[in-house]
Amino acid sequence: MTAVTAKGVTVHYGDVLALDDVDVTVERGRICGLLGMNGSGKSTLFKSLIGLVKPDRGTITLHDKDPAVARREGLVAYVPQSEAVDWAFPVRVVDVVSMGRYGALGGARRLKAADREAVDAALERVGLTDLAGKQIGELSGGQRKRAFVARGIAQDARLLFLDEPFAGVDKRSEATIVELLRSLRDEGRTIVVSTHDLAAVPALCDEAILLRRKVLLHSDIDTALSAEHLGRAFGLDGAVA
Repeated sequence: MTAVTAKGVTVHYGDVLALDDVDVTVERGRICGLLGMNGSGKSTLFKSLIGLVKPDRGTITLHDKDPAVARREGLVAYVPQSEAVDWAFPVRVVDVVSMGRYGALGGARRLKAADREAVDAALERVGLTDLAGKQIGELSGGQRKRAFVARGIAQDARLLFLDEPFAGVDKRSEATIVELLRSLRDEGRTIVVSTHDLAAVPALCDEAILLRRKVLLHSDIDTALSAEHLGRAFGLDGAVA
């Protein structure tokens, strides 16, 4: 069963070709890394998969559904880059995690007992119970990431997208996040990670996609991280994509 399917995805920004006929398939219950240098189209593909960028051509399905439908049904959770979040906004950690329950609530967004139990369980799962009442900006980088993962857990999302999850995170927090994500994978969830941190990839990912406007390779981690393939992906071979 597939969690992510992209066929023939092509994206332009004006006259600039960002993605060129990209095909991607990620099976359910896998952790897939999306790797590439700046300008490779990595961010564009990531945003296309979660529905933030509309391709010029091609199709994308998440759990066999249109991305907008999958998001509306709560199947998809997104952990953004730290730079994309206003950490000064006056919201508590528990409020961030509670947002994962909003899709199933009415217009009043009033949590029921089952919702509060799901939020409490998610906070405990990521080790943030004692910090639930803190303003989100008071947390460390690793704690902030875990708070957004907890939001996806509370939502019971089957597919999680994480954009640069290790940026601004110390090694201890990185190891905690890796362990958490792999435990979610073991429960059958699918995780797609866009990252520049190649050192963190072997411990986390089952497979990787190397992108340079086209998919150069989609393979197991050992193959993807070989010098030959990384050289092609990161422009060290002298080739022009």
